[in-house]
Amino acid sequence: MSAYDQKSAMLFLAPMMLVLSVVAVFPVVYSFWISLFDLKLTRPHRVPFVWFDNYLKIFQDSLFWESVGRTTSFTVMSVAAIMVFATLVALLLNEDFRGRRVLSAILLIPWAIPYVANGLMWKWIYDSGYGALNGLLLQLGFIHKYLVWLGDTDKTLVLIANAFVWKEVPLATILLLVTLKSIRADLYSAAKVDGANVWQRFVHITLPSLVPGFALVMIYETMMAIRHFDLFFILTEGGPADASHVVAWEVYVETFRKLAFGTGAALAYIMAIATFTLAFFIIRSTSRKL
Repeated sequence: MSAYDQKSAMLFLAPMMLVLSVVAVFPVVYSFWISLFDLKLTRPHRVPFVWFDNYLKIFQDSLFWESVGRTTSFTVMSVAAIMVFATLVALLLNEDFRGRRVLSAILLIPWAIPYVANGLMWKWIYDSGYGALNGLLLQLGFIHKYLVWLGDTDKTLVLIANAFVWKEVPLATILLLVTLKSIRADLYSAAKVDGANVWQRFVHITLPSLVPGFALVMIYETMMAIRHFDLFFILTEGGPADASHVVAWEVYVETFRKLAFGTGAALAYIMAIATFTLAFFIIRSTSRKL
């Protein structure tokens, strides 16, 4: 490529880079700048520069570490369940059987539903007065009276994770199915000739070939679970008794309820750094196996 072509390419890319800088780069940099101030809208005319005091205050807050624990539990539960269910469904859809196209179309329905609609749907399902979950379990004889599902501190996080998994499994399935389709058929043919049974072919061919798909799904779903907010807002609003008070909910509370924009920005940056650190270690650990 000549110097003229390079200059022309840069000229055409300049508007896009300018827009990207305005809508993406500037807000990120500006939010970090805000995190260095004790900015509260309750006193907008007094905004002292406090350096990293907001971060230190967060790390000294016991509620923050409790929310980190809940976020970790929610993330581990959700990602593990998504990986298992998505793998099983992807293996099923990778086989030839009648009705596979219909099943694939049905699978996309949860993914197509917006997060707010998904949260409202599960709120109705879990409702203690007319919820479908209570009605189903009562008809099957598993319970003798309607239960307040989202009012139980021991079950709340699991129930929210269930709604999150239902929404996220379709996309994870598609990613794993694409990975399965990329496996060469001659590998299975050669394994059959060598006398390998179905389980041996799965362990020695399918699973190692799925590692890139597993890594992609794990990174994406981990990031989604850590920063997820919609279901916590719609289903419980951090309750009951802070049982679903995760880091994403704390960012919302600090920023929009306490109007402490400095602390909220610092919390958001801590969450972002933790997410990217986890993604880095996942990529590094899986790349060694490729």
